Amino acid sequence: MAGFRKLIILQAISWLLLSLIGTFFIASSFDSAINKAQQSAHTMVSEYIKDKTLNEVTPKHIQQALAHGDVFAIFIIRDFNGETVLAVNQETDLPFLANLIETSINAIRPQFAVNTLKDIKIEFLINAQSQASLMQQSLLLLFVISGLVAFIPVFFIQNVYKKLNRNISTTVANAVDSYITQDKGLGGSELEFDEDKIKELSHELAPSFKRLASFLHTKQEEIKNAAHSIKQEAYKDVVTGLGNRNMFVEYYENYIESSNKKAFGSLAMIRCSELQIINQTRGYQKGDEYIKSVAEIVKHVTGTYSGSQVFRLNSSDFAVVLPNVPSKEAEQFGETLQSRFTQFQQNQELSSVANTGIVPYENGKPLGELLSVVDTAMSMAQSKQANAWHMQRDSDLVNNVSASFGNQNWRRVIREVIESKRVGLMMQNIMPIGNNSKAYAEIQARFKTEDGQMLPTASFLAMAEKLEMAVEIDQLIINSSLELIKTRNFNEKMFGINVTASSAHNDQFVIWLERRLLKEANFAGKLVFEVSEFGLQQNIKASKRFIDMVHRVGARITVERFGVGLTSFKFFRDLKPDYIKMDASYTRGLEEDKNNQYFMRLMVDLAHRIGVNVFAEGVESQEEKHIVETLCLDGVQGYYIEKPKEI
Repeated sequence: MAGFRKLIILQAISWLLLSLIGTFFIASSFDSAINKAQQSAHTMVSEYIKDKTLNEVTPKHIQQALAHGDVFAIFIIRDFNGETVLAVNQETDLPFLANLIETSINAIRPQFAVNTLKDIKIEFLINAQSQASLMQQSLLLLFVISGLVAFIPVFFIQNVYKKLNRNISTTVANAVDSYITQDKGLGGSELEFDEDKIKELSHELAPSFKRLASFLHTKQEEIKNAAHSIKQEAYKDVVTGLGNRNMFVEYYENYIESSNKKAFGSLAMIRCSELQIINQTRGYQKGDEYIKSVAEIVKHVTGTYSGSQVFRLNSSDFAVVLPNVPSKEAEQFGETLQSRFTQFQQNQELSSVANTGIVPYENGKPLGELLSVVDTAMSMAQSKQANAWHMQRDSDLVNNVSASFGNQNWRRVIREVIESKRVGLMMQNIMPIGNNSKAYAEIQARFKTEDGQMLPTASFLAMAEKLEMAVEIDQLIINSSLELIKTRNFNEKMFGINVTASSAHNDQFVIWLERRLLKEANFAGKLVFEVSEFGLQQNIKASKRFIDMVHRVGARITVERFGVGLTSFKFFRDLKPDYIKMDASYTRGLEEDKNNQYFMRLMVDLAHRIGVNVFAEGVESQEEKHIVETLCLDGVQGYYIEKPKEI
């Protein structure tokens, strides 16, 4: 019976596996059906309002022209000024299972349509009630069928097993009865069994038992293999094929933390310093290629150490376990990695590649404590130079009181950069589209250590923000940029300078910047200050004060990474920037994404009506550039157009 219970458990696992696979395919079909329905609805609405005027669009006319009222869950009509003329909301609740899957795949999104005269704007959301109900019925049917497929064989085997047991019991009982009957007349004499018959009986039953055992063993192995495959997939990173954080935690707990044998070695954490910048400026595909290249370098260097393990912990971090490798040898590992990263950096024209933090370990040390120490080592490595490494020993932590030494070291490095003005300036042009369009060149800062080594830009700026030193860094960049512009003959060229939202919302910084620009009145008109939409939205009132001041002194404002926030239309009306840069996520794969094309065209129409120019950033291909041009944007920026270069 214990074996039968195990078989029940294994079959339950197989049922769950079949249900999950089926659910995935049904959810994919639901997503596809919703996309087709959305495209069909968008075509229908666009055709309806193409030649209409606002007076012709009435509830009765809409119902006659657009078929049943249950096609749309939300239907909103706005006039030229963005005021709501008609709003219909008959959104219905989706069935529970359908709503759960719809939420996870986020298939149903608002759609937009504009008439030829650009004075009617319609926002609508389709009603997916019927598709969702059908999907829920399919899911329930799937669970029932997969349950039958999984459990019917179990009960069949149980019946065969019981019948076989009965046959064996009956056969043995008959054999015993025949011997008892045969020897009734012997009185008290001892019974004599026919050993040849017993052997013959076991010989006949043995093949049946073997076949049954073989069948059960095969099924058990199949289910074990399926479960193992599921676990392997759940523990694997899809981009690099390495084990993920779950596998790393399991490995550490099983082989290091709770090992009975004495275990020691070194743990290294590698952090990809340029991933965020590459994703934003060159696209996620290039970001994945960068991660794969770093993974290959790490695997190649690690492969020379016996028993080494490599894991990808998150989007930018790798972990390397080097068993039985002492600190001295681990330092050589850090040197080799730095050399390989620097070589890759030069080939790919990057400002840095990755930093490495290394710590020694021994069994019994909790993983959380070890990760805290290695994170400190990472902070120390990032504050040295591009691609640097740092070995953090326990004695270092004792001598420096606590793990906060990493932050203290960063503060010292940032302070040295500010006081010594060790900042280099790069430039990346925005290419204007059309003869009447105006654009500018974005200035990008790079920072150096006291011995001239380049610091990882993204890490440097993030730590400056964290340590509340961003205002001083922004002042350093603005001063350096103004000095450079004054000493070069750039004629009418304009320059964009990035400013953090924390600086834009800082009253002292705003006063300082206004005085600085009034002092350089001849150059203020050549400057464009770039601030992220998300940052500005954190304090609309302070953002408006900053933008008003910039306009007052003759400079301009660009809202970068536009379209990520949830209040973009109100944002337009209240702050009135000079330029907006659409977030790079709208540019990637633009030639295939109709929804992004509609959204970008709508944003361009709205922006142009209030005199705002629209740029696209992160343009990485000829196809993306062509689509941007057809959508009437005013300029494009990206590695396809021009890579950052020294001024």
